[in-house]
Amino acid sequence: MISPDTNNLVSTISSLIQLSVAPVFLLAGVAGLLNVFIGRLTRIIDKLEKLDSFVNSQEKREKEYSQEKITKRRNFLVMRMQNTNLAIFFCTSTGLMVALVIFTIFFSELFSFNASTFVSILFILAMTSLIIALLLFLKEIYFTTSYIKTKKENIFS
Repeated sequence: MISPDTNNLVSTISSLIQLSVAPVFLLAGVAGLLNVFIGRLTRIIDKLEKLDSFVNSQEKREKEYSQEKITKRRNFLVMRMQNTNLAIFFCTSTGLMVALVIFTIFFSELFSFNASTFVSILFILAMTSLIIALLLFLKEIYFTTSYIKTKKENIFS
């Protein structure tokens, strides 16, 4: 026969698991965003490497002719890379804070202390960090589309 204490413990653990399900889904979403951000960063780095190898393979005469365009493009790619790195940093910070929320929820119940203020602060910081990461991603998308638009205008003019 199951004792009342065992039922209470199972009920407590069950409710803790239910409380942690939402943050776990948030972690899955953050992991998906990180995958997208890292994919974009990889493409930017590939473009930088291709540009650098192009510069290194050109003859001196041709190099002088297009140096201004190459420098401008390289600076643009470096700016995009820095922006994407920041987005990755804030998204990773979000994941860390959400994991700490889950950790704190379980430990507060195990060791019987009130962590509601700490959990609330962590969650607010996590959401702030996620918002910053998404804003940086929007900035990256703007950079990319503005470059493509400028490139098309130069072709047709």
